[in-house]
Amino acid sequence: MAAMTDEEQKEQLKSFMGRYGSPIVIGVLLALCAFFGWQWWHKKQSIESANRTVQYQQILNAQEQASADDAAYKKLQADANAIVKEAPDSAQALQSQLVLAKLAFDKKDYQTASKILTAAQSSKVDDEGLKAIVNLRLAYTQIEQNQLDQALKYLALVKNESFTPTVEEARGDIYVAQKKIDEAQKSYKKAWDVLLERKQPRELLQIKLANVGVMVEDPEIESPIQTSAPASAPNNGADTANSDANAATENTATDNTASES
Repeated sequence: MAAMTDEEQKEQLKSFMGRYGSPIVIGVLLALCAFFGWQWWHKKQSIESANRTVQYQQILNAQEQASADDAAYKKLQADANAIVKEAPDSAQALQSQLVLAKLAFDKKDYQTASKILTAAQSSKVDDEGLKAIVNLRLAYTQIEQNQLDQALKYLALVKNESFTPTVEEARGDIYVAQKKIDEAQKSYKKAWDVLLERKQPRELLQIKLANVGVMVEDPEIESPIQTSAPASAPNNGADTANSDANAATENTATDNTASES
């Protein structure tokens, strides 16, 4: 086949552009608009997330003062609610709700803490750790109100294995309060086995086990004094679990800050 002359090539290009030029140009423009639109949206989301992280950090820093000063508490409450209203399904919103619930819990206002945490359950944030902490905290509020069966239901919602020792220890405390010593022994032992494997603090749990008639040996810590009869529900079980949950909240907040910044 003979090669086309320059004039023939020009005529063919004109014919092609006349036939398909407009659709091609429109397609390219649409693709560019979509690309730059996505870039703008992604940048906007990153900036908003970074701003919320800064706001949440300010809420964290204000916790101690808010627990002792009504004016500071009201400001913290307003700041936290603003984040929740602006971005209800963000990690920072859920973390802010956890802070509000903790302040109410510390004031022994368990109904308010339960209300805040129940609202937090509806969050669509993709963070199983934070969701687990919400359910753990709900369980603690129910324990304090002697709603033990309801507390067990909230504990059953925590599926994340990272929280297994905390969940099982809390279950054990509930079973002791219900005088279900066999179940308490099993739950405490499950928690003990995981903590022993992870080499995490377990001195208090060793005492709880002794109180329900189970002696466990640990080369790293001394055995507690064995009691003659099972004790009543340990008052500090929820405090210990709360400490674990607080640490998990801070770790998750740090991880989210690092990943979203």
